[in-house]
Amino acid sequence: MPHAHPTDNPARPAAGDPAEPHAWAVREGPLDLSRLEQVESLFALSNGRTGVRGGLEEGAPAGAPGTYLSGAHEVWPMTYPEYSYGYPKVQERLVQVPDATRVELFVAGERLDVRTGELTDHQRVLDLRSGTLQRHVRWTSPAGHRVVVDSERLVPLDRPGLLALDYVVRAVDEPLEVEVRSALVASEQLHGTVTSARHRGGALRQRTDGSGLAVAAHVEHDVVGPAGTEVRTHASADRVVTSARVRLGAGEALRVTKTVALGWAGQAERDELDAELAGLLTDGVREGWDRLRRQQRAVLDEFWTHADVVVDGDDELQQAVRFALFHVFQAAAQGTDRGIPAKGLTGTGYDGHTFWDTEVFVMPMLNHVWPEAAADALRWRHRMLPAARARARELGLAGATFPWRTITGRESSGYWPAGTAAVHLNADIADAAVRYLHATGDEELAREAVVDLVVETARSWVVLGREDAQGRFHVDGVTGPDEYSALVDDNAYTNLMAQANLRAAIELAGRFPEQARALGVTDEELAGFARLADAVHVPRDPETGVHAQDEGSTQRKRWDFEGTAPEQYPLADSFPYFSLYRRQVVKQADLVLAMHLRPEAFTWEEKRDAFEYYEELTVRDSSLSAAVQAVLAAEVGHLALAADYAHEAAFVDLHDLRGKTADGLHIASLAGAWLALVAGYGGMRDADGVLAFAPRLPEGLRGLRFRARHRGSCLEVSVTGDEVRYTVVDGEPVQASHHGQGFTVGPEEPVVLAVPPLPEDVLSRPRPRQPAGRGPRRRR
Repeated sequence: MPHAHPTDNPARPAAGDPAEPHAWAVREGPLDLSRLEQVESLFALSNGRTGVRGGLEEGAPAGAPGTYLSGAHEVWPMTYPEYSYGYPKVQERLVQVPDATRVELFVAGERLDVRTGELTDHQRVLDLRSGTLQRHVRWTSPAGHRVVVDSERLVPLDRPGLLALDYVVRAVDEPLEVEVRSALVASEQLHGTVTSARHRGGALRQRTDGSGLAVAAHVEHDVVGPAGTEVRTHASADRVVTSARVRLGAGEALRVTKTVALGWAGQAERDELDAELAGLLTDGVREGWDRLRRQQRAVLDEFWTHADVVVDGDDELQQAVRFALFHVFQAAAQGTDRGIPAKGLTGTGYDGHTFWDTEVFVMPMLNHVWPEAAADALRWRHRMLPAARARARELGLAGATFPWRTITGRESSGYWPAGTAAVHLNADIADAAVRYLHATGDEELAREAVVDLVVETARSWVVLGREDAQGRFHVDGVTGPDEYSALVDDNAYTNLMAQANLRAAIELAGRFPEQARALGVTDEELAGFARLADAVHVPRDPETGVHAQDEGSTQRKRWDFEGTAPEQYPLADSFPYFSLYRRQVVKQADLVLAMHLRPEAFTWEEKRDAFEYYEELTVRDSSLSAAVQAVLAAEVGHLALAADYAHEAAFVDLHDLRGKTADGLHIASLAGAWLALVAGYGGMRDADGVLAFAPRLPEGLRGLRFRARHRGSCLEVSVTGDEVRYTVVDGEPVQASHHGQGFTVGPEEPVVLAVPPLPEDVLSRPRPRQPAGRGPRRRR
């Protein structure tokens, strides 16, 4: 590639093995038109504010191309056959904004199209260190003219709203007339298009109707070519096109560098939008392509310094975990005032909504590799508090009740048992806030947001729950993480998370009395929190004593797994929820997730017994499940099973295990790949502000190395088969524990400790069974 650093450009795979995994890149190799949509998701670039799917620059053929701005949405009426009180009336949906990636090439009047002429070479590379999507094309037109095209695009991780694309066409062996047409193309989902042109760029503006947003894009081009290169721009009804035309001699090149600023504004700020984007564009053009690329590399160098997970002994997993980390970082890098959608900005799956996935799966990773992004996610939730308080009042609850799925803070999920009743989201948000505080010690954010979030969610449990005659505290009629059960009583996960929420509110009110007073917290209220927390009921099976997912769940009839065909999964696509709700069948980790997030509530033996029990019931019809099952499998000694689940989490999109990658990537599952390795193989826990480790590697893995940021320090953990080296690479000494043994490690004093072998009774225990046909793929 003409403008890539030779040390980090993996764009030349071995001729005979284009699919061979590269440690720092994902390569497409020969173009496969049947996989365009999937590859568009895999090759998406984003900075948390602007997202571009990895489509071909010429725009056709295409799968489902798209450019998105976080928070740019439309609202649609939500209709019901029969409306009832409390049903959400509108739904928010992410919309496509103007396409800024379009670049068409004409060679002697013929348009470059990979389906015509002869495509002798076509390679695309997602470079995980440079943060760019690179493309190399050798094409012979139907008339026999040969050109080489090298393009590269980036979405700057440190410049919200900016996008840049570098496009170089070279004549191979004869003089050729070439024309490059670079366009801004209006979105078909928006309205009121207004375009304007200037010499080497222009602007395009549109609007949404229901949500009342203004969306705009400004573009400028830098053109370098032989003498006589003609450049002009014209605007039409739906696009702004800058054309560069020249006659190239054999071996000569034409280079067009495109810089775009995109953004949206609400009603009050729309008059300032164009001026803001013009300033952003001016800064981007002034920096130029090469400097933007260097800045992108610098941001990623800093990220990888803290985030990289090094796997010794599994090249495919190494590539997959770095791919996963890269995309989670892209999704969260510039969250600031907007959420982290379940699909990031890689596609329109789930309509661009944010769920509980962020707090439970994404933030634990961010806390220890990029806490600035975790802080942004909490600030976004905090800005939603007024809407959450209003929703609580509407539902007859106290404090705040957050929406199950949303873009702006408004509930965008229909009123259904597995949505509105999934009130564990309140405790999930509180848990994420507390874990962030423990990991960072950020008392400023505690005063700004954490205390509010924790206290207001704690208040909801006072109304949601009830005390029985024996003084036990129950929460009835809820839906836990397992969405194949709904409106159950005493979901163990919900109850234990509520307990932690109540206790955290007590602790934070004591630490931050000024904030507590501002919230109207009284001693009487805190005493009530304490009474309820101490009385939380966690159900068990009356015969075996194993923890029950919810009251009476272990007494229900088991699903007929043997009689269920493979094509009938996911079950919700083939069977009514009414049938699922009355059976023992688990969509995704629920009680198992409770054992991970609330480990203090279970003994090791209870974890082992419950894990093995629920393995027989869990069908993993959600991508959220595998990572949590990997962590618990490792903790109770089933290391080979943990490895299989870790692979499933890591490869969910690279191997399209769900058949849903075309709609966008599974950001929570990708964060789960980090969780499976660091919390699973590494045994890392971060409860109460103290790091704990219990590392063990599965057979076949020679080593694992990762780093964790903790309260201003950075701790490196390097695991081999029989020992672990703990090293502080930055900051002050860190107190931690290793398989229950406390230690302190300083900057110049690494600590090396042995990995205790698994007891024989653990090693001899048979591998747990899964429902017929639902076991994880065995890793190679």
